[in-house]
Amino acid sequence: MVVSSKILPRVLIVSRRTLRKNKFVDFVGEYHLDLIVSHGAVPVIMPRVTGVHSMLQSFEPIHGVLLCEGEDIDPSLYAHDAELSPEDMEEINRLHLGDTTIDREKDSIELTLARLCLERNIPFLGICRGSQILNVAAGGTLYQDIDKEIGTTTKHIDYENYDEYRHAVRVVEETPLHQWFDEMDEIMVNSYHHQGVKRLAQRFVPMAYAPDGLIEGFYDPNRYDPEEGQFL
Repeated sequence: MVVSSKILPRVLIVSRRTLRKNKFVDFVGEYHLDLIVSHGAVPVIMPRVTGVHSMLQSFEPIHGVLLCEGEDIDPSLYAHDAELSPEDMEEINRLHLGDTTIDREKDSIELTLARLCLERNIPFLGICRGSQILNVAAGGTLYQDIDKEIGTTTKHIDYENYDEYRHAVRVVEETPLHQWFDEMDEIMVNSYHHQGVKRLAQRFVPMAYAPDGLIEGFYDPNRYDPEEGQFL
């Protein structure tokens, strides 16, 4: 076995919380850890526990942040004008039972990290809920429930086909996604979310749209070098 003395970049990822044998357990999906390692970086798990905010300096240096899936973001953290009735909310909670439980501690930790990235130009990637966190951190808003608020005909979540479900997205020309996928106008993507971007923060630009017009991907144009095909 060869051990390298090279210091690799550190990428922070916040854990999720689940209940196991009547005790809370923090975890991170192995796929996301593999993603970080496969790109030559070291994953550093930031635990979702009270008080971790005061320890943020101890996680330095932060070379990147990966924000990924989780529960719905607390709607009080962004301006929302959805007129959802108590009956609507009851139905949403019933249909999306595993996703609608608010985790304010995780919200707070990830919003702190997202704002740190935006302020200090730390590289970031937001997947699923992570992209929503970035949008909220930059001043954007969310649909609390896509079906209820826009009456979509596009299925964005399929509980019976979690791993296999896909739908098409339209790729915006002259964006990183368009460049990475050899200028394809449409690609198929996996989808598992009942919320989504409502008003995109001003600093971001859309990269992809679902058939119902929902923004499915966005980026910061000030952080991207189109000639190099990579983010700064």
